[in-house]
Amino acid sequence: MALDQLKAFLQKMQDEPSLKANVLSCSTADDVAQIALKLGYEFSGDELLRFSGGKVGKVTVKKNDVPGEYN
Repeated sequence: MALDQLKAFLQKMQDEPSLKANVLSCSTADDVAQIALKLGYEFSGDELLRFSGGKVGKVTVKKNDVPGEYN
């Protein structure tokens, strides 16, 4: 179910430039998940990270590695 929510959110993001800009300004996947939750889409930052490399329409999810981040 969360994957369906994630894909629906990415589709919405593709159609709304202001939402896309807001998402691209986020620092973490959890920040993106919080934006999505406010719009009624429920998925976690971890689920978003696991979808890295996945594509919905014209949107491709990419995990950004932050220097100094510990795994």
